[in-house]
Amino acid sequence: MASRIAVGIDIGTYQVRVVIARESSDRSSLYPKIIGTGYAESKGLRHGYIVNHDDVAAAIRVAAHQAEKLAGVRIKTAFLSIGGIGIDEVRGVGEAVVSRADNEVTDLDIDKAIETSRANIAGKLINRRVLHTIPLSYTIDGAEVLGRPQGMRGAKISVETLFVTCLKQHVEDLIESVEGAEIAVSDIMASPLAGSLVTVSNAEKKAGCVLANIGAETVSIVVFDNGLPMSMKVFKIGSMDITKDIALGLRISLDEAEQLKLGAVTHAQYSKKKFDDILSARLADIFELIDGHLKKLGKDQMLPAGIILTGGGSGIGPIKEIAESSLKLHSKIAQINIPADAKIKDSTWAVAYGMTIWGLTGDSFARPAAGEAISDIGKSIGGFFKQFLP
Repeated sequence: MASRIAVGIDIGTYQVRVVIARESSDRSSLYPKIIGTGYAESKGLRHGYIVNHDDVAAAIRVAAHQAEKLAGVRIKTAFLSIGGIGIDEVRGVGEAVVSRADNEVTDLDIDKAIETSRANIAGKLINRRVLHTIPLSYTIDGAEVLGRPQGMRGAKISVETLFVTCLKQHVEDLIESVEGAEIAVSDIMASPLAGSLVTVSNAEKKAGCVLANIGAETVSIVVFDNGLPMSMKVFKIGSMDITKDIALGLRISLDEAEQLKLGAVTHAQYSKKKFDDILSARLADIFELIDGHLKKLGKDQMLPAGIILTGGGSGIGPIKEIAESSLKLHSKIAQINIPADAKIKDSTWAVAYGMTIWGLTGDSFARPAAGEAISDIGKSIGGFFKQFLP
């Protein structure tokens, strides 16, 4: 039997990345072999949303062609990541009466409770599409369930559900641009979750951690606890803001400011202390936003596996030390879990590669209606748990 192939597309504000991967011949490895990669300068986007379809489609074609040439295959369909400031989360609580005469909880009862939790927050879903439906906790007759509720007995089951959402218009625009490059979209997934598949270990997810992707115009975080993503947030700030601050503060060009930010030697005359102060101040602003969100969750200084930094801005100067000082947590730069012979070397490829893993291993969760059609919620949950539990 021929090995399956999956394509992941990550459309960022500054770069479009495409990864083509093939599952291992014996399907023994979670990480498929990367056989083609491509990237292109991204145009026509701002903060992750599209302002010019043609420019985005053109960038996708360039990146896809590079990947096709390396892999020796034609891209017809792909799995698309969804990111940017349109991503948000909504929590809902729902309950259902256990239907069986012997009061044994079944998948049908869980589905009904989740459906009710969604109905209870319907007003918050106007103009938004649900990308992922994640049950966070269950109670049976008011008592907390430790583990899975199926097979337990009680009269009523309640569930707290996390709904990861995105603006419908944003999703539709991204899909339209990919289709404009003559590639059909098989399914979509929130970028922070896709990146976590290759940058965060199961042990870290179980212990509790926050994955922070420092992008050009946005910072996205996903908080894990007990093996599950319990929260997701996108902030309208990114590494480009640091570049602008440096350019203004030192009165140099944006190109020189970008090089300085990345540690390159330039001909610019500047005060080292002033540069360090500018860099530290903006990075502190970013981690203050993350800390504020963790405080709302009651997880500030309470994540044993700390903060894991990824994305194009994760290599900026003293970012690791500032993260530790601001959050009072251990911090590290993400190492992408990839085969030794992979064609990619850093975590900026994590989202695109993560999409291929999800496409090849996502099972029932990898479906166009995932998280969108109530009738598919139960099936979606099963596939989702396989991604985040050992």
